[in-house]
Amino acid sequence: MKDLFAKIYKDKGPLGKWAEQAEGYFVFPKLEGQISNRMKFQGKDVITWSINDYLGLANHPEVRKVDAEAAAEYGSAYPMGARMMSGHTEMHEKLQNELAEFVSKEAAYLLNFGYQGIMSTIDALVAKDDIIVYDVDSHACIIDGVRLHMGKRFTYKHNDIESLEKNLERATKMAETTGGGILVISEGVFGMRGEQGRLKEIVALKQKFNFRFLVDDAHGFGTLGATGAGAGEEQGIQDDIDVYFATFAKSLASTGAFIAGDKEIMDYLKYNLRSQMFAKSLQMTLTVGALKRLDMLRTMPELKQNLWKIVDALQSGLKERGFDIGSTTSCVTPVYLNGSIPEAMALVRDLRENYGIFCSIVVYPVIPKGLILLRMIPTATHTIQDVTETLDAFDAIRTRLENGTYKRMSAALIKAMGE
Repeated sequence: MKDLFAKIYKDKGPLGKWAEQAEGYFVFPKLEGQISNRMKFQGKDVITWSINDYLGLANHPEVRKVDAEAAAEYGSAYPMGARMMSGHTEMHEKLQNELAEFVSKEAAYLLNFGYQGIMSTIDALVAKDDIIVYDVDSHACIIDGVRLHMGKRFTYKHNDIESLEKNLERATKMAETTGGGILVISEGVFGMRGEQGRLKEIVALKQKFNFRFLVDDAHGFGTLGATGAGAGEEQGIQDDIDVYFATFAKSLASTGAFIAGDKEIMDYLKYNLRSQMFAKSLQMTLTVGALKRLDMLRTMPELKQNLWKIVDALQSGLKERGFDIGSTTSCVTPVYLNGSIPEAMALVRDLRENYGIFCSIVVYPVIPKGLILLRMIPTATHTIQDVTETLDAFDAIRTRLENGTYKRMSAALIKAMGE
């Protein structure tokens, strides 16, 4: 019989094998200072394009004031216990009601964390006779939630309605045999590529197929739609989303999440979400803080306007200079380049050390081999000057990538970092 850990000693995984060279710099980096458009990385000032603080609320003085007052009044422990037992308060109810109204749903229910919450929501919505049909490029939290399902599941090609329709035909035949139902899952905004899910086309298929629709709108909530209510509002089909999910970790710059839908469905989930039934309630400081942030989202449209001014300047500037930003239709701004993992490491080090630009790097196995993805998250705190400096830096690093500079540097870089 093998030692359980034998596989770990032998194979660190496609990312883990680079840990010695990458950790502390390319992965698990330590940004320091106030959350803002400019922070410090290893003692150097950098323009930060890796912070999900879309609306610039993380260090807004009104937000900091409310957070501090809530911490002073309630501490970090209150309320103690799970919501069902001893962790329920009027503030939790108030936040749920305001969130439901904001996203135009009958009811909402708070979740402690986005990742944990969407997994538990999927688990609670389906039984073994049901079938799940979901986008193949779904976030890891959705994939892990689907893994909990004891029944059948199918993936459809990313944002491919023809593929979805074919899989719904398969799912319908299977559901007729099992006696179950069908759950379709999409993201409102796919956080890596920045594309909106084709929600309008998906709900149109309800005329032909009998299914319920769950949307993870982590990146759309607060950034899309006339009021900021998300991708469903942007595409005019919010009423057709059966279960709407969003997190506080992006636009609200906090911790927590929520689901929203018809009251009867929310009541069912409230009594069947294991991750909430058996976990401590969302702390009062976070609940009160989320109320303030939601109020600012509702009453300060200039926050979203400032965000989109930066998004438009960055994305239009990149396209004008010939960069490939894919088919993003959101704030998420991917820049695709051709190169190996070692070249990507040399490029990013150059970008950070010599140009003062900090953005996330994504390589194989998250994206295909031979591609480098530099993923940028614009925020309302960025300036046009930040955009101009970044565009000039990207021009420079593209030239060095194409003329082979990073290929020559990569071997020496890996050797130096391994010593």
